[in-house]
Amino acid sequence: MIRNCLAVLAFVSLAGSAGLAQPNMAVGSPPGWNAALTRLFGDIKAFTAKAELRVLDKAGKESVTMSMNFALLERKVRMDIDMTQMKGPQVPPAQIAGLKQMAMDRLACIVLPDAKAMEIIFPALAAYVEMPLPEEEAAALNKNFKMHKTALGKETLDGHPCAKDRVMMTDEHGQKLEFIVWSAADLKNFPLQAQMNDAGAIVVIRYQNVQFARPDAKQFVAPPGYTKHKDLLQLMEAAALKPRANTPKKK
Repeated sequence: MIRNCLAVLAFVSLAGSAGLAQPNMAVGSPPGWNAALTRLFGDIKAFTAKAELRVLDKAGKESVTMSMNFALLERKVRMDIDMTQMKGPQVPPAQIAGLKQMAMDRLACIVLPDAKAMEIIFPALAAYVEMPLPEEEAAALNKNFKMHKTALGKETLDGHPCAKDRVMMTDEHGQKLEFIVWSAADLKNFPLQAQMNDAGAIVVIRYQNVQFARPDAKQFVAPPGYTKHKDLLQLMEAAALKPRANTPKKK
């Protein structure tokens, strides 16, 4: 997941740079989402929440922090991200400033599991791209995970009494994924916080203001009238050609 978090920053920060010459650049799955993590929601099929994703290094210091609006409907997921709110030593300020100048600092990532695809939408550009999910995540959607919980105690998060458990997921090939999960008893045992190790780092995602009302299905498709580009390269080139708000007009 740390790769996913940094991938979002990487692909948009390449706009207007030498990255435009890389038509085959890879994009990970959206930050805050992977196929296994969504299994923690259990029977909860719809909700909205504020989410904070934190990546900690081996010393426990934050390297990346990112906030987002998170919505789930059946298996579809939408994450609205303001890149200017990303913080941490792995977030280059100059690249964030470049994104804002090109109106690419705000985006929505929509995960469509049935299609094994995701849409990345840039509202300020009225544009989006659709691309396949990474092969690893697409394959994980069809895996049958066995889940085993080990109780670790009780804690309170944001005023919600939570059961703290170690959750071990094992697929049919014996591959294991381990999470530490805080499930809120007063919120249908919603996983208010989940922690996992990834690429030598600790990734923590925490949800607040959880609401179980069903989000509008229209949130999980690109709005009518938005321009669909064949890939990120084409979208970035179009964004680079758009006039900047602060660019003086030629006389």
